[in-house]
Amino acid sequence: MESAQAAERRLDSEKAKRIVQAMRASVGRRGAAASTFDHVAQEAGVSRGLLHYYFGTKERLLVEVVRHDSDVRLRRLEESLAGADSVDAIVESLVIQLKDYVGEDPASHALIYELFSVSRRNDEVREELAQLYRRVRDQVADVLRAKEREGVVKLRGGADSVASLLFALGDGLELQLVSDPRWDSSETFAVGIETARFLLSHG
Repeated sequence: MESAQAAERRLDSEKAKRIVQAMRASVGRRGAAASTFDHVAQEAGVSRGLLHYYFGTKERLLVEVVRHDSDVRLRRLEESLAGADSVDAIVESLVIQLKDYVGEDPASHALIYELFSVSRRNDEVREELAQLYRRVRDQVADVLRAKEREGVVKLRGGADSVASLLFALGDGLELQLVSDPRWDSSETFAVGIETARFLLSHG
């Protein structure tokens, strides 16, 4: 059986990266169901067999695309939070991250929704998605713990719980903003900002 380290090196190859980007673009245009290996192979400029070699199944490829997008967004967020020296600065970073995500190309949103749909029928994808969410929550919780040690925040609860609630708040707003682009969300954002401040400070 191939080691996890070897698999990671393999997925870091130039061809694997092209396949991930091609799948991402295809889902944004066609949806997951219509994004066949034939379509993706042609657009990535590789053979269909390479998709099977690198990813095995379309579901595994979808997971890898979402993982890649999540890694990019998480790096941006961690970089932004690293320099935040107040509760307001942390909340501003979270709001900017959310608005930037909503403003991204449709593929970003289509991917996560398609993966949720697939996960209802596929146990492997469900577990991969759960692990992805756990990893992202854990990393943000680690940042919050560090900020609490520095005296920047005083969390209302455990860092894991606060991180989960902040993500739930952001995910809910993102879904509404994408579903209804004409919605005037200014008042809701103001309430959300106060909610985030509440979670990050007390006493």
